[in-house]
Amino acid sequence: MLDWHARFVSANADFNGAPLLRGEFDLDKGHGDVASAKLLLSALGVVEAWVNGARASEDLLTPGWSAYEWRVRYTELDVTALVGLTTVLGLALGNGWYRGRLTWKGGSAFYGDELAGFAELRVRFADGHEQIFGTDASWTAGQSATTANDLYDGQDIDARKHDDAWLAPGFASPDWAPAKVLDDDLARLEPYTGPPVSRQAELKPVRVWESPAGKLLVDFGQNLVGWVRVEVTGLQGSVVSLRHAEVLEHGELGIRPLRSAAATDRFTLSGEADMFEPTFTFHGFRYVELEGWPGGLTALRAGGGLTAVVISSDLKRIGTFETSNPMVNRLHENAVWGMRGNFVDVPTDCPQRDERLGWTGDIAVFAPSACFLFDAKDFLRDWLRDLALEQEHHEGVVPYVVPDVLKYIELPADLPSVTDTTAVWSDAAVWVPWAVWTAYGDRRVLEETFPSMAAHARRLRSKLSSNGVWDTGFQFGDWLDPDAPPENPVLAKADAHVVATLCAYRTSDLVSQAAQVIGRAEEATEFRQLADALRTAFAKHYVSAEGVIKSDCTTVYALAIVFGVLDDSRHLFAGQRLAKLVEASGYRISTGFAGTPFVTDALTATGHLDAAYRLLLQTECPSWLYPVTMGATTIWERWDSMLPNGTINPGEMTSFNHYALGAVVDWLHRVVGGLAPLEPGYRRFLVAPQPGGDLDWAETTLETPHGPASVRWEHRPGRVRVAVVVPDGTEAVLRLPGEADETLTGGTHSRELQLGKSKSAVVRVGG
Repeated sequence: MLDWHARFVSANADFNGAPLLRGEFDLDKGHGDVASAKLLLSALGVVEAWVNGARASEDLLTPGWSAYEWRVRYTELDVTALVGLTTVLGLALGNGWYRGRLTWKGGSAFYGDELAGFAELRVRFADGHEQIFGTDASWTAGQSATTANDLYDGQDIDARKHDDAWLAPGFASPDWAPAKVLDDDLARLEPYTGPPVSRQAELKPVRVWESPAGKLLVDFGQNLVGWVRVEVTGLQGSVVSLRHAEVLEHGELGIRPLRSAAATDRFTLSGEADMFEPTFTFHGFRYVELEGWPGGLTALRAGGGLTAVVISSDLKRIGTFETSNPMVNRLHENAVWGMRGNFVDVPTDCPQRDERLGWTGDIAVFAPSACFLFDAKDFLRDWLRDLALEQEHHEGVVPYVVPDVLKYIELPADLPSVTDTTAVWSDAAVWVPWAVWTAYGDRRVLEETFPSMAAHARRLRSKLSSNGVWDTGFQFGDWLDPDAPPENPVLAKADAHVVATLCAYRTSDLVSQAAQVIGRAEEATEFRQLADALRTAFAKHYVSAEGVIKSDCTTVYALAIVFGVLDDSRHLFAGQRLAKLVEASGYRISTGFAGTPFVTDALTATGHLDAAYRLLLQTECPSWLYPVTMGATTIWERWDSMLPNGTINPGEMTSFNHYALGAVVDWLHRVVGGLAPLEPGYRRFLVAPQPGGDLDWAETTLETPHGPASVRWEHRPGRVRVAVVVPDGTEAVLRLPGEADETLTGGTHSRELQLGKSKSAVVRVGG
């Protein structure tokens, strides 16, 4: 821990939940030029910083959302170019997650009712002298132009109150008062592990019109997460308001899915040319309803003035996938946009309504997809740190959400009053680090998280009945099974305790493997024995002599096959039964959160690739492509979040940006695209594309830790051509139908497979 000189300081007045803080100092003389200046920045709330009138960073929503009870992050910024002989530090604070509204219960200030800023500037001179200046009792506080701010409800800005004079040396005002130093434990300050939130893109409106009810509506063409930057000139004191939503319903803004979230920004005009950017909130939206725009529709069409700003944690895109089928491409792009919008510091379920929580079940199933699409290693390592802290302070229970704000509210009647270990959701403690390890080959994630992984597996073991299966307690089960009633998404076809026991087996198996990787032989044996016992108990209590798994539905067979819990004879039966169930469903989706990520893999592994493709390419609801036919630009929470008649699903819980069901893209990358790791980090990887359906070609690329890899296949009458790029220092195993495996070393390779003969032949082209 650093030896801190600064302290958390707060304004004596609340200033509408958006105070400004300033401090001023002179550089020490006689030490030569400034060699470096580092600003260490944090807050209880969210903070933006200025040094001598210039933004210290374009990072957003610093320091993000962590398990504040035990960990508050700080960021380190290089501000060498900004310091001067007299230097003014300025901080603007907002409520953020610390004090703003959280959960659907309407509460706020769960972590504290007082905002505070923390800044420590460390200046090093040419002769080695160091000068430190930071937040302390010498600082003052005043009012900003922000008159309200909340992540759920939006931000109000009054341009008449805007004045940059507070950032200039010598500023004084009777409206400003001394700040107060908080008695806060600085031991909980930790540096960021993951990336900051930042602006990612800007979109202009694609359509502006009046609704049947006379409302002024704007369409940005893409469901996104961020806000609208507004440039406008109008009468002093007039107000322009923007209400955000993801969809339209019967020609009007569809706000019911937002529940209590107002999602509305209000801007009071100065009478001059104004620019508003509400950086202390964010919205999930494609459409905006405008009120008070000067000149109305005609002026807006003529003059523009609206720009959607896309925000996300600053993750590098590393994986791509494209095919000859535009609808499949749109599905994949929807998953990308869903991840981008829900990876805003915490991997959330949704970004728009009064929830936006780090639900563990969503990331548990989506982690492999996330780790391929973007370099999510440090983002997820940072989140796993919070998971471990919550778990450590709750008797080994991995909560439903991380950070766990639900512990502060009364849970709904259909959930237990006390959070307990539950399958899939709590399994994030194991499934997520394993996905990170597999994708990047960095042992640190297993070394850092193994205590959490082991604690979860032991807690899970304590929940098993005397018969060896997990058949007691609350389970989400196959959440959002499409056959469950809209008002009760837990009522799935799959027996919840069959699902739980299967997940317990997978978790025990992975913890044993993780222990082996990091050289913990005793734990590897401990959890291998647990996995073996679960496998035996599962077969005894949930599988009939004929091989029928209890509840006899798609999800239980898919999980049993992919998790490897069955012996060879029952594996064969399970594949055949799964294929029949999929056929009986008309190749429509019949799985929820637990089964959906694994059903296409289960079909592929048991020789039913055609059925997997028919599931993928189905356009009737429920299916992956049905939302695409309805114009979706992100993954929906429910298969039928929007009904065919344009009416929003009647369930209270309906989001149009929920990445979990987009976990199928992991199968697209590995099976359709044909690029999968054989060793963690892709030092060895498998090239085994499996063409099918109506696809004529597919191309998959990945920036591996060792360099770029890619696979492109093209299907032509009677032949398939495959082109492969292998990074130097790695090798790929090429596996084509009817041919022996071939090892490829670094470089570019091309192969052509002749089809339609009694014995296939490979015509080799190039090296």
